[in-house]
Amino acid sequence: MADSAGALFESLLSLMSRLRGEGGCPWDREQTRASLKPYLIEETYEALEALDEGRTDHIVEELGDVLFQVVFHCQIAQELGEFTMAEVLQQVSRKMTSRHPHVFANAQVANAREALSQWERIKSAESRGDRGPRSALDGVPRSLPALLRAQRLQVKAGRVGFDWPTWQDAWSKVREELAETDEAVAAGDAARTGAEIGDLLFSLVNVARLLEIDAENSLRKAADTFTRRFREVEAAMRAEGREVGEASAEELDREWEAAKLREASGPGGAGR
Repeated sequence: MADSAGALFESLLSLMSRLRGEGGCPWDREQTRASLKPYLIEETYEALEALDEGRTDHIVEELGDVLFQVVFHCQIAQELGEFTMAEVLQQVSRKMTSRHPHVFANAQVANAREALSQWERIKSAESRGDRGPRSALDGVPRSLPALLRAQRLQVKAGRVGFDWPTWQDAWSKVREELAETDEAVAAGDAARTGAEIGDLLFSLVNVARLLEIDAENSLRKAADTFTRRFREVEAAMRAEGREVGEASAEELDREWEAAKLREASGPGGAGR
């Protein structure tokens, strides 16, 4: 019979302790919170890629790597005498219980939107006493990728009623920002152009959100598509004994369109 998740988790904690202990791994022993930051980010993005691919074995592997980073940080904290994994587990369990009174108490919610609103109210009440008035936008890290941060800020503002009535209204704002960007470019004002492009991108994220489209994921897929097609153009040029930099704009455009056509006519082609 397979070991229980609890037993396996205890085993993982012991493994981490051994890696950091006397006679453990020199690399693991010298790591700090600061040195581990890039790995936490990297493993998180690798987990996102696995989720996009949909391969179960890959998802299992990458989620395990993310979990290992959490265990690593908890081991360092324990060595510093700050907190233990048990405290982390206790706190997250207490938080999830208190913020789901419709599951663990007698509160009632009619749908997911009401559940989210309730979550925000409870979260605000929890922090009101020790940190002063809480903003509805609190909890969105500045270190998030810009597109994802924009969407998360908009979602939080929308939960308290600060939102466009419809996606069509938000699309009108996109048109307005595009016109302002045109004006800034025509004026040759680099600083203003940068600001207007930022506003334009932010407005596009609003439209995507209201259409229930993940803007970050959409841009990631667009980047994947560009990478795939560009490599096809490179391959076509090299088949002729040339590199991309040696071709004219017209030739590159022709090869790009050919790559799109091959993609559209292939299995599951979308014809974009």
